[in-house]
Amino acid sequence: MTIREAYAEASSFLQRSGIMEPESNTERLLEHVLGETRSGMLMRWAEPFPAQLDDIWQELLARKAAGEPVQYIIGEQEFYGLPFQVGPAVLIPRPETELLVEEVVRLGSMLWPAGRSASGDGKVGPLATALSEETGIAGGGPVICDIGTGSGAIAVTLASLCPGWRVLASDLSEDALEMAKGNAKRLLGPGRIEWAQGDLLRPWIEQGGPIDILVSNPPYIPEEDERGLQVEVRLFEPRTALYGGVDGLVLYRRMVAQLAELSQLPRIVAFEVGLGQAEAVRELLLQAAAWDEVRLIPDLAGIDRHVVAFRR
Repeated sequence: MTIREAYAEASSFLQRSGIMEPESNTERLLEHVLGETRSGMLMRWAEPFPAQLDDIWQELLARKAAGEPVQYIIGEQEFYGLPFQVGPAVLIPRPETELLVEEVVRLGSMLWPAGRSASGDGKVGPLATALSEETGIAGGGPVICDIGTGSGAIAVTLASLCPGWRVLASDLSEDALEMAKGNAKRLLGPGRIEWAQGDLLRPWIEQGGPIDILVSNPPYIPEEDERGLQVEVRLFEPRTALYGGVDGLVLYRRMVAQLAELSQLPRIVAFEVGLGQAEAVRELLLQAAAWDEVRLIPDLAGIDRHVVAFRR
């Protein structure tokens, strides 16, 4: 059997097993087992499938046919161009969360222009300079806190994009924190992010330091929606990272209420939300503080996916 024939047979098997996107899942598994990039795999398309890998290949296909996410099987998911290690202790990073990172970087760069430069040269555009002059904000970067960091995708990406920012990250799960710390060490080096274990904002309230930007992608799926989830999500991703109470909004209410306990109100609060939740979360933020603006950011499907409040 050639590698191409192994691909065709496996994708047909996954399709018969009821797996969505069988071709792309087969491709990722095949790249993983061969240790090849996609282009490298295609160059070997007509070669015989390595006999010594057959047992491993069959095991991976059986796991995928049972519904296990391919990201957990191969142990990795790309986020914003960075390869994050993932496992059953953490939610798999989604592409729509990249848009949340982009909005936080955009607004943070305007308010703290000297702290935003991936090259470290401190260069900023005219819009950032004008806003800095208008508000009187200059100097170093902000303190940004990622609540419920999971794999560390948001915190690590922000630290990578904005080396002038001080990045904090926390999670209730010790296992999730260990995975996030491992990703940060591998992708950034040691000591770049400050970590804490605890419930939502509580660790940072107790520490008493300022937080300029608060960002979070909390569990937001309503409990009653569990039955309708894909098997990959419902049976394999961690429940504590999925469900946000009866209406999915419990953790937003708690975080917004905790804002008053911080040493100062953040300049930016940015949340990812579930389908149909944006207006409710926006209202929670409007009731909690006086913001210059609370804007809704749609994802690529046009769904309001992020709620971002800020004040100059």
